[in-house]
Amino acid sequence: MQYRNPVISGFYPDPSICRVGNTFYLVCSSFQFFPGVPLFESRDLINWSQIGHVLTRDAQLPLKGANSVGGIYAPTIRYHDGTFYMVTTNVTGGGHFYVRTDDIHGEWSEPIQVDQEGIDPSLFFEDGKMYFMSNGSDAQGSCILQCEIEPGTGKRLTETRCIWRGTGGRFLESPHLYHIGDYYYLMASEGGTEYGHMVVYARGTSPYGPFEAYAGNPVLTNRNCGGYLLQGCGHADLVDDPNGNWWMVHLGFRQIHPWMMFHTTGREVSLVPVQFDADGWFTAGDNGTARLLMQTSRIPDTVKQTQQTRFTFADTAPGREWVWLQNPHRAHYRLSAEQFSLQGTPVPLGSESDSPTWIGIRQKETAFSLSVKVSLSGEEAGVTAYMAGTQHYDLCIRKTESGGYTVLRRAQLGTIVHETPLLPIPAGTDSVTLYLTGEPTIYRFEAAIAGVRHDLGVLESKYISTETAGNFTGVTLGLFAVSASDSGEWTDFSEFTLENTLPED
Repeated sequence: MQYRNPVISGFYPDPSICRVGNTFYLVCSSFQFFPGVPLFESRDLINWSQIGHVLTRDAQLPLKGANSVGGIYAPTIRYHDGTFYMVTTNVTGGGHFYVRTDDIHGEWSEPIQVDQEGIDPSLFFEDGKMYFMSNGSDAQGSCILQCEIEPGTGKRLTETRCIWRGTGGRFLESPHLYHIGDYYYLMASEGGTEYGHMVVYARGTSPYGPFEAYAGNPVLTNRNCGGYLLQGCGHADLVDDPNGNWWMVHLGFRQIHPWMMFHTTGREVSLVPVQFDADGWFTAGDNGTARLLMQTSRIPDTVKQTQQTRFTFADTAPGREWVWLQNPHRAHYRLSAEQFSLQGTPVPLGSESDSPTWIGIRQKETAFSLSVKVSLSGEEAGVTAYMAGTQHYDLCIRKTESGGYTVLRRAQLGTIVHETPLLPIPAGTDSVTLYLTGEPTIYRFEAAIAGVRHDLGVLESKYISTETAGNFTGVTLGLFAVSASDSGEWTDFSEFTLENTLPED
């Protein structure tokens, strides 16, 4: 059968996966967004549904001051002896920690801290021991670090040791250790999570090595696939299916055009098959690359890959598809299946010190259409294509000094902020429908007043791409409200629809 990559589209980077029986579970990074660490499940590896998030309480996830290069970095999910473990790093505050649960659909424990340097932590269980690894360095340079820890406390039981120095590529990171057959396999990534990203691995006969690098490294990379939309493939994890086949989930991103090196939908989750040879070495993907369309005989033709393309308030949920920036001030939100109401505060969208009144859903495709009806009852409210506090496009309704309203388009590009009042709103109007349409290279802005739709121009998508913003996230499509005081008027958002257009084969 043929399946399409990414298997989870939109900003869901750094995937990690485990299997329990016939069900697969997957987590991703979340950076400055709350709740943290999106959690998915699947029965076939190509159709995924979001359970929710792992980190759902403020005590688990302090994000004050986190921006689009802060907060929660790469998690790892593992299952051992009836318990799920998720380990990650809060680079804004708290460092490495893990949480546990016996119910994957329930709440997770309070964080258990681990004192070790680096990022991208991972866990490995064997013979009653719990191994903790991360990237880091010693006097000789970059390496993968490992120690043994006490499961209940996170306390180190052994000294931290360097177990592998990689293959020489920059930014050695994302280590994962597996015991498969006669060997321990240590997989990592090099090259940076950009266009030179690649997956490498080595094997040994103990959890501490010594490790022999695979002669064909990198085992997976698209760094030489010029003019191909899928790029930046790396940061991978392995899993076996109930039939004994091995697979690799990894991140990758899709350029807005084959010859334009910009991406807006963030780093996404792709899937490639893994094959072991008679000598115990493995290869991955299509001759070591990941493709947007993959062929496999491992998944029956009766399994059909489906993807939700239409989203409304009624079929999405706050805290699942909808997320906030940093820890939200919950009193400023009234959220239902029919309407989202937001109370503006003085915190602007560009704030990195506090959470603005903002709630967003990930942009999952480069082609989409969003519409929402907005009441004229606040000081400023609207929709935003938000990459970072310093990189976003906004279409909003603002109260004027005379007490009327106008439709305003704003572009914030770094320190440059350009506002364009485009459409005065006639007196007596109680609501305006705002339209934000995405095409691969542009965002188009429109507004409808009394049923008449007005074209408000376009802005180029490359200026809010990850490459321009210099961050690790993707565009989220947000609703927001701003007021001069913390007790401003409420703005009602209703009739929300987001329609994604899937790429053609």
